Amino acid sequence: MLTISGLVALVGQIPGGALVDAARSERTLAAWAIGAISLSALMLAAWPVFAVVLGAEVLHAAASCVLGPALAAISLGLVGHALIGERLGRNARFASIGNGVAAAAMGACGYFLSNRAVFFLTAALVLPALVALWRIRPDEIDPVRAHGGISEPPPTRLIAGLRKLARNRPLIILAGGALTFHLANAAMLPLVAGTVTMRSARWATVLIAACIVVPQCVVAAFSPWVGRKAQQWGRRPLLLIGLGALPLRGVLFAFTGEPYALVAIQLLDGVAAAVMAVMIPLIVADVTRGSGRFNLAQGVVGSAIGVGASLSTTIGGYMTDHFGSRAAFLALGAVALSGFLTMVAAMPETRPADA
Repeated sequence: MLTISGLVALVGQIPGGALVDAARSERTLAAWAIGAISLSALMLAAWPVFAVVLGAEVLHAAASCVLGPALAAISLGLVGHALIGERLGRNARFASIGNGVAAAAMGACGYFLSNRAVFFLTAALVLPALVALWRIRPDEIDPVRAHGGISEPPPTRLIAGLRKLARNRPLIILAGGALTFHLANAAMLPLVAGTVTMRSARWATVLIAACIVVPQCVVAAFSPWVGRKAQQWGRRPLLLIGLGALPLRGVLFAFTGEPYALVAIQLLDGVAAAVMAVMIPLIVADVTRGSGRFNLAQGVVGSAIGVGASLSTTIGGYMTDHFGSRAAFLALGAVALSGFLTMVAAMPETRPADA
């Protein structure tokens, strides 16, 4: 089920971005995507049989491919390129807080009620989400800005748009860096969880929860700061800070045996997550300004991220089984270091002169 859902999410990134670029109202499209996610949760709660669960997973994955670009497009349409950095930082803060609150609420719901009740709670969260969208007036969103600016000629065909983006060198470099980052990053937390479980079985659940919560707190605290500094310092220095935290994290994990120290090292994950959550859509907005293909470009980078994350856990698991966890952490750190050095050498500064 999860594999099929992951494949749909991977394949759907580029069409999802293209759909947002073609939409007349990103707000309406986001509402439909939220409704589809709510429907998938109701399907899981009401009819937990193979065919329905499979359909719910596919629906959820497809809707997610549309919702992410749509929210970024709404943000760009609301504030424009000059203020998009700080807006993306605030988005990341609220997303992190939402993840934490939702996880706590769903955990309590599952503990005190039932596992099925978790899905009903998920479906009910469509209401505050739609209220938030409804409070954004349509005339507050500039449709030209939401798509990345004016395109000459206007973007129509998907293949033509992809060909043009393929000639956008900074975008391709960013996609390659994002792929390498997630190739190294996605497997680290599962490997840490395995290490914690073996070395401190009694406190494993609490420590693993802390490994998840600590980075979310860092993201919530620092994401708006990252957005503001991106306007002052430029994109490249902050991007390199985020990328550089990952190889350091891999080396520290490799030579740290104390479970509580592993939790402390997860602070670096929060630093990287805060930077990447802001920098990736911000740089995409920079390099597609005036193209009308902002959301399609988000889909291209999202596909690269999906490929890297999908391969990461397989490679990490293989390395751990055959060479041990230390070798796995070092190998993932080496992948992260290669991506960092490539970005140092190749990635230009993309902050516009008028930012």
